[in-house]
Amino acid sequence: MAGRIEDYALIGDMQTAALVCRDGTVDWLCLPRFDSHAVFAGLLGTEEHGFWRLGPAYPADTEPPAASRRRYRGDSLILESEWDTPRGTVRVTDFMPPRDGAPQLIRIVEGISGRVPMRSALRMRFSYGRVVPWVHKVDNRTVAVAGPDSVWLDTPAETYGQDLTTYSDFTVSPGDRLAFTISWQPSHHQPPALPDPEGSLEATEEFWRDWVEHCTYHGPYRESVVRSLITLKALTYAPTGGIVAAPTTSLPEEIGGVRNWDYRYTWLRDAAITLSSLLRTGYREEARAWREWLLRAVAGDPENLQIMYGIAGERELGEAELDWLPGYEGSAPVRVGNGAANQLQLDVYGEVTEALHLAHMTGLSRNDYASVLQLRLIRYLEDHWDQPDEGIWEVRGPRRHFVHSKVMAWVAVDRTIKLIESGDADGPLERWRELRDEIHRDVCEKGYDKERNTFTQSYGSKELDASLLLIPQMGFLPPDDKRVIGTIEAIQRELSTPDGFVLRYPTAGDEAGVDGLEGDEGAFLACSFWLADDLAMIGRVDEARRLFEKLLSLRNDLGLLAEEWDPRLQRQVGNFPQAFSHVPLIDTALRLTASGAYGG
Repeated sequence: MAGRIEDYALIGDMQTAALVCRDGTVDWLCLPRFDSHAVFAGLLGTEEHGFWRLGPAYPADTEPPAASRRRYRGDSLILESEWDTPRGTVRVTDFMPPRDGAPQLIRIVEGISGRVPMRSALRMRFSYGRVVPWVHKVDNRTVAVAGPDSVWLDTPAETYGQDLTTYSDFTVSPGDRLAFTISWQPSHHQPPALPDPEGSLEATEEFWRDWVEHCTYHGPYRESVVRSLITLKALTYAPTGGIVAAPTTSLPEEIGGVRNWDYRYTWLRDAAITLSSLLRTGYREEARAWREWLLRAVAGDPENLQIMYGIAGERELGEAELDWLPGYEGSAPVRVGNGAANQLQLDVYGEVTEALHLAHMTGLSRNDYASVLQLRLIRYLEDHWDQPDEGIWEVRGPRRHFVHSKVMAWVAVDRTIKLIESGDADGPLERWRELRDEIHRDVCEKGYDKERNTFTQSYGSKELDASLLLIPQMGFLPPDDKRVIGTIEAIQRELSTPDGFVLRYPTAGDEAGVDGLEGDEGAFLACSFWLADDLAMIGRVDEARRLFEKLLSLRNDLGLLAEEWDPRLQRQVGNFPQAFSHVPLIDTALRLTASGAYGG
């Protein structure tokens, strides 16, 4: 049985990632890429769908024991889990070396005290748990083969097969170190090179130590900021610079519900805030790679922006349901691919333009195509900004005139005007100034409820939407504008949970609401960070700091956040870990530091 979402640790090699539970079980791993089929899919099913447990031996009729403690080794993605047992203490170190050849997951067992009986149980199931591979020995190495894939197990420990599972039983004493490595290779290739677990551990630790040294942020809560930056780096697909929203699919927004989506893709709306966070913390090379991914993905057809792309810029992300998987804690369906890729979401034009504007303003190395692209995007928006769309939250109900979409269309035009005014591009300046004013006037007239003194989710609606919190952050209106303050206070009244966190918008429970879906969802963590930002901007700095610290308290013991927080169950929900939670965490910490919330 899978653990709670917050029970998992993340390890990865900047091309894929694994989730390791407190009991030493790897329940999720896709090979060789984030968006490949899972080899271990127990997270979304049962042990029959693949897992790898490594920890102290335990009686057959009991649950595997959880580690007594765990931590990342310093500022790295190397996980150390320790068990105190009646027979002694043992440590398991899990990591994935930055890739130079075959992807590897390495697990090193180390005896600390006493003599501890251990067991490794490895059940590989390809194609998201559906395919049982052919497991056999080749030159004293264990290999599992199915179709195009092969996974090789290397260990000095004796192994044996039983019940379609590869086991190893052994005992460790103080000073003993025993390594287990799995490596993926196309099945038609030669076997991967023999691993060097100790050398790989040293190299992996050096990689993360060197990378973290580039961080220029040394303010309050630096540990939280650095862990979020490491998580963001782990979610980056190194060959292209694209960043996945999360390494998982179908972890539910409501336990037992249907709001289960595949997040192993790259969203354009993450571009601006991600670029901002990277640039402001010293990671210019990552910011440059992210911008270059963005330009390549959009190239050739900028007038038809998708809201998301594959990690190498792929456009076809067809959605399918895996009916053989029962889902996390019965949350079905399990989906792969994402049909929202084909939605019309006008806000992405603003987010892309804002990202290019940030890159330009911070002196990121010049890219001539960026300015050309920006002008083409605005020419498209001239004719389409006043259309209804599916909005930032990818609703699957009817299109509407979402206020946030219109605000971001204004952002796109505004930033392009600034580019022309700087002398770095040519365009119809007066015409676009008029367009900017027209969009602004339209939003203020049709998207604002004078009686309640708040902007609304869409034109003519009474519902609120947490995306309205971005109005002052995008510069659409100044923070001290009464309409901004009214909107912030209305969201606090109507969209906040009893503990002060923020829902994205009202859901309809058993009926289909504005998003076209039944069921509810948890508090959206990114929106809660946005509220802290807004509170700081309007001078309520102490309140902002308290909310930020409450949000930090929701992180698991390793500093990781999912997409949402379920206030009723008091647990994390949604795909995990979520870039769209960790990036706002970084931004809010920086904003609060600049505001003097910590006396800095």
